[in-house]
Amino acid sequence: MNAMDPGAAPTSAGFIVLIPARMRSSRLPGKPLADLAGLPMVVRVAQQALKSHARRCVVAADDPAIAEACARHGIECLLTEPDHPSGTDRLAEAAQRLGLASEEIVVNVQGDEPLIEPRLLDAVAECLARHPSARMATVACPIDDVEAYTNPNVVKVVTDRHDRALYFSRAPIPWDRDRYSSGVRELPGTSALRHIGLYAYRVAFLTAFPKLAVAPIEQVEALEQLRALWHGETIAVYRTDSAPPAGVDTPEDLERARVHLALERAASRL
Repeated sequence: MNAMDPGAAPTSAGFIVLIPARMRSSRLPGKPLADLAGLPMVVRVAQQALKSHARRCVVAADDPAIAEACARHGIECLLTEPDHPSGTDRLAEAAQRLGLASEEIVVNVQGDEPLIEPRLLDAVAECLARHPSARMATVACPIDDVEAYTNPNVVKVVTDRHDRALYFSRAPIPWDRDRYSSGVRELPGTSALRHIGLYAYRVAFLTAFPKLAVAPIEQVEALEQLRALWHGETIAVYRTDSAPPAGVDTPEDLERARVHLALERAASRL
């Protein structure tokens, strides 16, 4: 795992967290305002982010109702254009309107990650700070079972020896040619890494990203980060030991998050 003291402020101290939040969700409408132990989910996400070393945390919302909920709980929020095609586009607008300096580091925390670990925010910001040639960083963890390795919903990443991304795919990579001649029954002979969708950007790249041409490999894999690689950009990868708790995409995920928070609150009272 990348060496870093999780208790120390990173050399990227002063990074900014931006949280894209949109009301329209096909599987869970109104998701940012879903109740989690008495608080809207997007507020829970922001509260977790503020436990990191970030100097500022801003929600980039598409609906006044999200801005009103944030204001009630003391969370900074910026109302952005409602028709952005992706969260990255929404963050690019937010970064420009906030007047952030080109070399500042922004960490993108999804608005449906109420259980995100603050240490990972510090780690991905620090990872980018330690890779001056990179304008973007992300997170990965080991894959420890074949089912996850072959699941197209689990995105895989292969890195070089300096922990820079070579490729992301929904397919099982790296592909062990000799072992898999008759099917995938075990993990490859080298470590397989699961990509975790947490990103850090240098502001100049974040604001430029939406203007880059969509890459053919991005369209085939339906993975936006491949656009950066296709255009020759470097993505640094921070390796953590295990995957963080899953985000909230469905009503079932929401119920699991509620149970998790209830157990945490019960444990804190012991």
